[in-house]
Amino acid sequence: MSKPDTSNSDTRRPSVLFVCVHNAGRSQMAAAFLSHLSNAIEVRSAGTQPAHEVNPVVVEAMREKGIDLFGQVPKVLTTEAVQESDVVITMGCGDACPYFPGKRYLDWKLADPVGGTLEAIRPIRDEIEALVRALIAEIAPA
Repeated sequence: MSKPDTSNSDTRRPSVLFVCVHNAGRSQMAAAFLSHLSNAIEVRSAGTQPAHEVNPVVVEAMREKGIDLFGQVPKVLTTEAVQESDVVITMGCGDACPYFPGKRYLDWKLADPVGGTLEAIRPIRDEIEALVRALIAEIAPA
C-alpha cells in the first residue's frame, strides 16, 4: 500500500477516515484524538451500521482525557468518504468497507467497547491514543 503524498507540492492536508461498525466508540475516539492532537490532518469517521448515538461510556472515557464528544453523531460510511481519504483505518468492520486502489488501508485490531464499563473502555481508549500518536508521527511529522 502506498503512503499518502505528504509533500508540500500542494498545501492539501493528508486525510484519514476511521471506520468501525457503529461509529459510536472506537472510530469516534480515534477521530477525536486525531483532531485534538493534530491540525495538519483532515479527519473523518463513519460506521458500516451506525448507532443512534455515541456510546455514553466512551464519551465519559474521552472526557477524562479532556476531549468532549458531546454533540458527535454516528455517521454512515459512504463511498465518497473513502474516495476523499488518503488513509482508511478500519476497526472491526471486516469487508464492509469499500476498497479503492491508491488508498492506504490499515486495520487496527481493537476490542469493541460496546457494553463495556468505564474500566473496560480505558485500555481501549489508551491503545487508540497510542496508535493515533504513531500515525501522526508517520504522516504529518512536525
